[in-house]
Amino acid sequence: MAICLTGANRHDVTQLVLLVDAVPHIRGRVGHPRFRPDRLYADRAYDSKADRIALRLRGIEPNIPRRRTEHGSGLGIYRWVVERTLSWLHQSRRLRVRFERRADIHEAFMRLACALICWRVLGAS
Repeated sequence: MAICLTGANRHDVTQLVLLVDAVPHIRGRVGHPRFRPDRLYADRAYDSKADRIALRLRGIEPNIPRRRTEHGSGLGIYRWVVERTLSWLHQSRRLRVRFERRADIHEAFMRLACALICWRVLGAS
């Protein structure tokens, strides 16, 4: 899990490559370590040629539906994980409404909430 704190006036699409680069190393098989995920699932808002090229250069296959095409791409099978995690983040009162003026304190609470989510998910399995 990776997070990136930006201003409210920044669009999510501009942060896609930075957020992918912020993903920590993934443990793989011995002798064949994986450093990045194999695929990235996103919604239509992230459809751009520059982002697709940037992801492919990093060895990531972008599974992003094209804009102005018919709905029913089937990505809802994977997207619910993201939506569920965002709802878990919003259960934290300090993240739902931002009370901190300093970005480093708010980011610390975001990281703490992400760590708690990972701990709960890994503890359940």
